[in-house]
Amino acid sequence: MWLADLDGLEILKMTIEHIDDVMVVENLSFSIPWSKESFFQEVTGNTFARYITAKVNGRVIGYAGMWKVFDEGHITNVAVHPEFRGTGIGSALIEYLMEVARKENITSMTLEVRRSNIAAQRLYNKYGFKVEGYRKGYYSDNREDALIMWKTDV
Repeated sequence: MWLADLDGLEILKMTIEHIDDVMVVENLSFSIPWSKESFFQEVTGNTFARYITAKVNGRVIGYAGMWKVFDEGHITNVAVHPEFRGTGIGSALIEYLMEVARKENITSMTLEVRRSNIAAQRLYNKYGFKVEGYRKGYYSDNREDALIMWKTDV
């Protein structure tokens, strides 16, 4: 299934109504998932947070978020439901975050990604993110290193 086959794809600002569906994607995607309360706080109480969802036929199939800190965007998470990976949803989410960044005068973006997550690294490379460093033992579940990636020409 490719993005062109996903009729009715919508990219929307995340609201509290999306959180239960986001939690399904979150729990299927990460070994250390965020809590429902964390997403609730991001959507309702964090003025720096910008979160979006990808929906098809009323179902959340992916989401992404970033924090705006001055003129930088820190991507906090990007996740796509396993049934929809490889269809272009991740690309659509990154493109939309970059559009938000441009509208909000964000000039550079950064993120951390597991050293072993080659698929995510390829996605970020596709949009001009480059490895600029790493965080040794960053992930608490297995002490895996995180690559720090930056894009300076948003």
